[in-house]
Amino acid sequence: MAGMGNREDLLDAAKRCLYEKGYAKTSIRDIATAAGVSMAAVGYHFGSKEALLNEAFRQANLEWAEEITKALDVPADAPDRFEELWTRVIHSFTAHRALWATTFEVIGLVDHVPEIHQWLINGLAEAREGLAYPFEDRDATLDDHTRRAMGSVYQALLTGVMAQHLIDPTTALTAHDMATALKAIGKSIKD
Repeated sequence: MAGMGNREDLLDAAKRCLYEKGYAKTSIRDIATAAGVSMAAVGYHFGSKEALLNEAFRQANLEWAEEITKALDVPADAPDRFEELWTRVIHSFTAHRALWATTFEVIGLVDHVPEIHQWLINGLAEAREGLAYPFEDRDATLDDHTRRAMGSVYQALLTGVMAQHLIDPTTALTAHDMATALKAIGKSIKD
């Protein structure tokens, strides 16, 4: 951390505390100790512990979003493209397990932390758009409503699969399981 300013040190420390202790159990003292600064620095730079944790959570999610965007860059003509995309998403869950545990904790706090609630609302809207594109058929022309609905379904799958991997990774859906199930579901849906 040498060379970083107190603000950056605090953000880095807050992210580590979120991953190690969670949102609700992280104290100002935890963050200040991890950053090697005084507790007063939290108030000076962020105004409150909650503001610091909110910003650290937001930054951690933005960092993950950049990483997953790169991971989802699979050529449209790749064989078993759907499975490859979901294999990469699931691998990301494993690599960022602490972030997802914190995400579920924060989701439970939306009624009590308005800043996070609004940020999650905005994030869902962006995720819907971002998740629809990698999975959509490049030869199909989708209207905005259909693209948004597809993104919402993929967001629901992502959240559900993420929960399964947090609770019991040994029985959680694999990318192959998802492809097999969705093919069968698609055949069962009548126009």
